[in-house]
Amino acid sequence: MATVAAMTHVIDTLRARGFVADITDEAGLRDLLATERVSYYVGFDPTAPSLHAGSLVGMMAMAHLQRAGHRPIALAGGATGRIGDPSGRDAEREVLAEQQLERNLAGIRRQLSLVLDLEGDAGMLVDNHDWTAPISFLDFLRDVGMHVPVSQMLARESVKRRLDQRDQGLTFAELSYQLLQANDFAHLYATEGCRLQGGGSDQWGNITAGIDLTRRMHGAQVFGMTWPLLTTSDGQKFGKSAGNAVWLDPEMTSPYRYYQYWMNATDDDVVPFLRMFTFLPLDEIDEAAAVHAQDPAARTAHTLLAREATRIIHGDEGVAAAERATEVLFGDHPFVGMDDDLLADVFAAAPSMEVDAARLDEGIGLLTLLTEVGATTSNSQARQQVRQGAIRLNNAVVDDERRVVTRDDLASPTTMVLRVGKRRYHLVRFS
Repeated sequence: MATVAAMTHVIDTLRARGFVADITDEAGLRDLLATERVSYYVGFDPTAPSLHAGSLVGMMAMAHLQRAGHRPIALAGGATGRIGDPSGRDAEREVLAEQQLERNLAGIRRQLSLVLDLEGDAGMLVDNHDWTAPISFLDFLRDVGMHVPVSQMLARESVKRRLDQRDQGLTFAELSYQLLQANDFAHLYATEGCRLQGGGSDQWGNITAGIDLTRRMHGAQVFGMTWPLLTTSDGQKFGKSAGNAVWLDPEMTSPYRYYQYWMNATDDDVVPFLRMFTFLPLDEIDEAAAVHAQDPAARTAHTLLAREATRIIHGDEGVAAAERATEVLFGDHPFVGMDDDLLADVFAAAPSMEVDAARLDEGIGLLTLLTEVGATTSNSQARQQVRQGAIRLNNAVVDDERRVVTRDDLASPTTMVLRVGKRRYHLVRFS
């Protein structure tokens, strides 16, 4: 691990890569980070069984701080997750069942370890439920609530906006969220010497509340840093793809789809994403940016981004599988020995139909199959499409209108892929 007194100050590294929105006292934090090994924490919301691509902003910022010699404390919000942060929301969060929350916390723990060393003295993973649950309501009011002015709590923009809503309003539980998060900072300062909290720019009010509470309770100076809440250059919320979150769990977003998310970054986003979501040296990224500027159509920067971002989360095996699938699915090679789940994932938007697998033993006429699944309106139309070279079976052009398909024609254990023209796909599942 790099020493604390590295040649390039870690704040400069973070700023160069796009991670800095605001810092409470930059001069003071610079001095602290340059002279001490600083413990810092970032909280992660356990409202889903997996973190998503948007969570990577905080994860990567934490990783750069650790690589500069500092000590990460990753906080899974087992207590605050039971309440829900009103920041940036117009409605109260749904309260999670206890069992679901535990499953979500387990997923977060696994994924944080992909970019952070949380073992031994290198860093740690904590759950704020451990120190929050034992506190009685009266003790919390006495030990924490007495230090926080109500006027300060009500001054937050997210609170004022919700208070102005006649039908929704703001519950006392949500209003108390900032007290719980502020207490996390005060607790981690007292128990772990934590001096810095990071978070998205929507957490500024919660972070400064924690700084103020730590000062009032312990007389200590601590710091806060936020990073931007990202949107893509075309205005889409970062980490969303076709209306769905891009999850880090391979069961929720496959390595192939994860890889394609980065491949589909816009030309304006690809270089900033290389800085934020890979560990490539900045000079190497600058070289990639120059090549990209000369020939954007070559998509060399996109390929580099997809490869490196996927490697961080899914490893070399995930990259190899995603690139192999990309080469097959977007090339001219026939689909052979594919995986059922991969085909279902890639062609999720294509119409699909279940067909009795026993029919493959005798063979099914291709023209009949095309008509049955709705790829053509009739056998005569199917015959005409074959004669025009417009029909592909598992990406191989069919030139025989008398072709009969059998089990040997399956692209995966149960699936065939039919294509009419350039883009009309149909999945046939044999069960």
